[in-house]
Amino acid sequence: MTAAPLRLAMWSGPRNISTAMMRAWGNRPDTVVCDEPLYAHYLQATGLQHPGGAETIAAHETDWQRVVDWLTGPLPAGKSVFYQKQMAHHLLPQIGRDWLDQLTHCFLIRQPSEMLTSLLEFLPHPTLADTGLPQQVEIFERVARRLGRTPPVLDARDVLQDPGRVLARLCDQVGVAFDERMLHWPPGPRATDGVWAKYWYQKVEQTTGFAPYRPKPEVVPDHLQGLLAECQPLYERLYRHRLAASA
Repeated sequence: MTAAPLRLAMWSGPRNISTAMMRAWGNRPDTVVCDEPLYAHYLQATGLQHPGGAETIAAHETDWQRVVDWLTGPLPAGKSVFYQKQMAHHLLPQIGRDWLDQLTHCFLIRQPSEMLTSLLEFLPHPTLADTGLPQQVEIFERVARRLGRTPPVLDARDVLQDPGRVLARLCDQVGVAFDERMLHWPPGPRATDGVWAKYWYQKVEQTTGFAPYRPKPEVVPDHLQGLLAECQPLYERLYRHRLAASA
């Protein structure tokens, strides 16, 4: 009897190591990946102006129900893992939630002060919804209720400090063997990258692995101190369940 494929949704916020994580999973021979599949719907529904927004809407599926059909549908021949790089803030309120029960979920978080100072490069006045943290907590709690246990949470700092051990623990949690090829990948773009890659992925396209962790020296500006205070308890709600390098 053939084992059911693993459809792994990694729910991240912006300015995390989500694209590097997609590279890691995409370097496994048993895995197919997708890049922010709900982004085109998000842009069309919200009317937000993002770099490459019109190209994204033109090139990618904007009907969230069709996206869901693809995310829960059959995998290509020879693949047993479908890794889905998901931005939590793309899961808008009008999108149904029942389909989430067909996926395996994990969460990628980053210390809010580091996330916000990085996000400022692209959004000068971000809102709490823009961080993805409320949506991550919503999905996390839904999954935890359904499973009766907490799903895996990765903190970006832990991954960068010891990617081998943290990814090995994640693989164990989701029921696949760890593959050393997750730690190193060829530089350059991928056919699976969204059309927005040329605006956002210049740095990651130069990488061949996870970069060492380096604290960000920037300080959250005064006008975002209130947002930082809103983010912190949501981050801590997830952080307490993180998979560190050691159990």
